[in-house]
Amino acid sequence: MSDAGKKISRKDAKKAKAKENYDKTILSMGGVVDNLPIVEGNQEEHGGIGSGADLGAHFTVSQTSKTATQLVQMENSMDIKLENFDIAAQGKLLFDKANLTIVYGRRYGLVGPNGMGKTTLLKHIGNRRLAIPSHIDLLYCEQEIQVDSTSAIDTVVKSDKKRLALLEKEAELMKKIEEGVSEAAEEMKEVSEELRDIGADSAEPRARRILAGLGFTKEMQEKPCTDFSGGWRMRISLARALFLEPTLLMLDEPTNHLDLNAVIWLDNYLQTWKKTLLIVSHDQGFLDSVCTDIIHLDNQKLHTYRGNYTLFKKQYSQDMQVHEKNFDQQQKQLKAMKKEGKSSKQAEEQLKQQMANKAKKGGKKQAGKVNDDEDTPQQELLQRRKQYSVKFKFPETDKLNPPVLGLHGVTFGYGKDILFKNIDFGVDMDSRIAIVGPNGVGKSTLLKLLIGKIEPQEGELRKHRTLRIGWFDQHANEALNGEQTPVEFLSTKFNIDVQEARKQLGTTGLAAHAHTVKIRDLSGGQKSRVALCNLALGSPDIIILDEPTNNLDIESIDALAEAIRDFNGGVLMVTHDERLVVRTDCDLWIVENQSVEAIDGDFDDYKKEVLDALGETLANKKN
Repeated sequence: MSDAGKKISRKDAKKAKAKENYDKTILSMGGVVDNLPIVEGNQEEHGGIGSGADLGAHFTVSQTSKTATQLVQMENSMDIKLENFDIAAQGKLLFDKANLTIVYGRRYGLVGPNGMGKTTLLKHIGNRRLAIPSHIDLLYCEQEIQVDSTSAIDTVVKSDKKRLALLEKEAELMKKIEEGVSEAAEEMKEVSEELRDIGADSAEPRARRILAGLGFTKEMQEKPCTDFSGGWRMRISLARALFLEPTLLMLDEPTNHLDLNAVIWLDNYLQTWKKTLLIVSHDQGFLDSVCTDIIHLDNQKLHTYRGNYTLFKKQYSQDMQVHEKNFDQQQKQLKAMKKEGKSSKQAEEQLKQQMANKAKKGGKKQAGKVNDDEDTPQQELLQRRKQYSVKFKFPETDKLNPPVLGLHGVTFGYGKDILFKNIDFGVDMDSRIAIVGPNGVGKSTLLKLLIGKIEPQEGELRKHRTLRIGWFDQHANEALNGEQTPVEFLSTKFNIDVQEARKQLGTTGLAAHAHTVKIRDLSGGQKSRVALCNLALGSPDIIILDEPTNNLDIESIDALAEAIRDFNGGVLMVTHDERLVVRTDCDLWIVENQSVEAIDGDFDDYKKEVLDALGETLANKKN
């Protein structure tokens, strides 16, 4: 009997129907599935979850085809196994014969230097350009939603198309039962069972819990999406993805548009995620708490390490030491061969042959193969690996006697919305302060009052007559002269020679070729490095930072933390990066009730306070 003629069980029919409904949901939100056509209208009219996975024609992909047996195994597994694949962008190879295994129920962090292809990989998986089993539903959440007048809560709840369809069916059947159609009773029983199985009654409370965790008050949840800015629309997109709970959820820098309180909630929420996660993030604290495994993109290959990011760093350091030892040994062998009269090419070929023979011998022992010459992979000599490193340094400054910088009796607000009322707050040369509090209470406003960017409505700003303030925020790039190159900008502004400018830029991790590219043509991360150079060369007495980690990679954030620890001046910051706060030993001050007050306790105490206020329980970290 043909497949089409087979009679399928009621259970299988229900599973197939559920999968079809889920696929339609993904398509309606801009996602991509294997077994349903992409509706052009949906692609144009609906952005949001999955829409960031769209790929241009400049990417090329190749992957080893699978045998019939492997395909059957794939269809019976919730794991994803991608073998021997290449991805190139405009001729540049990003992945070369790479392998990736994603085990169901694990939470993966994908790490590696900026610009090497992490986001590209997520988009290729999200777009199913790689061989993902069709029964595995996946969601790639990256960009903000296309908005209309639907409220935030309805946008999230109504994203579950299966639930809506079942509720409509329930209403139809109820009407038929009231009209005396007896056959509807049995179908009504099935629909009620399905609604119970998917937890339909708890859908709205669950959606409200997610939105509240991401910073939406009850009033905000009822507001139309058109009323929200881009950053808040990103949160709605993230809320929908968390609400739908796909088998594989991919998040690309999920903390970038969140404040610290929302990051604390998301961190805690994802620690109990039961399905599969694949996350790209520059937040080391987040990766340490959430991830059970780390996938490292290095030299166009993917290497998986068990454990969180801190454990990965230790293991990677050990791997690098082994690699260096093997490389040095290989160089000694080549040198000995050349002494025997062989040319460089002959020595390399002989060493490759020795490696191939050794690999073949090992393969025979393992698999018992006799004639597998063709199966032996081509051997390559080891290359010296250059470790990516970043170093920031703030120049030592002279101590200024207090008072150095302070607000006295200050009141400020926007219209009728008073953010601060009669506050006194100051910073001196020994200060290490992180300002915390819910979104919208005035944390950034407080910093702007201190640097004189905005004027208080009452009270005054006082500062030491010789005080130099270093200011850096996520918009610091805009203060740079886009028409100049980084070298020209620094040389002109600080009257330093080209070599000194290059040296300063090099220590921040800005690649040499970018030193002579116009600033307007640099990426966000590259511009941030120039802005940090600008900050350091200004020789500040006090550094004030507003979300400094956006656009910086993990290594750069580590370097910034070390620079702050070594700095002998004052530091005041607002950041969503837990590790930056903890590593720099900052005291916590909270903005609330139109005031700013010191917090008793450390960061863990504040974290518990935030979660308690949301009615959440602190997750036990188990990786």
